[in-house]
Amino acid sequence: MTVVTDAPLTTDRTWALMGGSAHVRIVGGSSAALDEAHGFALTLEQRWSRFVDDSDLTALANADGVPVTVAPETIVLLHAMREGWRETDHDFDPTLLPHLVTAGYRRSTVDPSRSTTLPALAVGRGDLEAMRLDGDEVRLPIGMTLDAGGIGKGLAADLVARRLIAAGALGCLVEIGGDVRVAGQAPDDTAWRIAVDDPFVPGANRGVVRLVDGGIATSSQRKRRWMTESGHAAHHLIDPASGRPAATSIQTVTVIAATAARAEVLTKPGFLRPLDDYLAWLPTRGAAALLIDADGVEHSTPNWSDYA
Repeated sequence: MTVVTDAPLTTDRTWALMGGSAHVRIVGGSSAALDEAHGFALTLEQRWSRFVDDSDLTALANADGVPVTVAPETIVLLHAMREGWRETDHDFDPTLLPHLVTAGYRRSTVDPSRSTTLPALAVGRGDLEAMRLDGDEVRLPIGMTLDAGGIGKGLAADLVARRLIAAGALGCLVEIGGDVRVAGQAPDDTAWRIAVDDPFVPGANRGVVRLVDGGIATSSQRKRRWMTESGHAAHHLIDPASGRPAATSIQTVTVIAATAARAEVLTKPGFLRPLDDYLAWLPTRGAAALLIDADGVEHSTPNWSDYA
């Protein structure tokens, strides 16, 4: 995503985070609040990354069914995962990490020295109804592993934005790995303007959306791609039904929703369902979407134009 603005913001900061970058702009507020938000975002990465040996999600995967005490933010993440899994009829499925690793995405794309180590009993496509949450304790069924993936980036953007507003910022935009959350006063005092990237032309966009408060996320099969040992191209969007990268002509799905985490969740069915079914279903979830196929053709929900 490219952020478009007519006026300078009070403070603007960028740093490396979650396999990409984080970009924050605030209206009002203080540099101290940005410092705190920066540290908080890095902490979330340490708690949620599958490439960190002592992260909360790694500890849960290796617990062999024993309860594990995790951070409050991780509890929020797990609830969001289960809610998204339910809402999408399991199209969004954070339990597919073993399939993702088998497909060839074991190592970090930004730091190949960091890799995912799965427990011996790890299995794909678990039942999130069997996950037990009790206060700050979590028990996963033996064999279940969780990948924060896109929902982790979206939720991190939501949580950082909330903290910035609570710390006194009049408004903020938080972008983490392409997932954007905006809240409060925009630079022009009307709406935040966010450009939707063109998946085929670096630096170009497919238009600008205007968002007063909420989240926007793009999932793409054109990023995080690799060649398998058999010489076939693969990507990170796994089809729960097959356990393999989704076979679809849809290249990118961009969703606008109330939060960045929910926008991320709602992108996934766009790669799995018949196009017309998805475009009819999404507005019933209070969201809007723009899809771009392999021929570069745009397909959008009827309410997408509400944000133009």
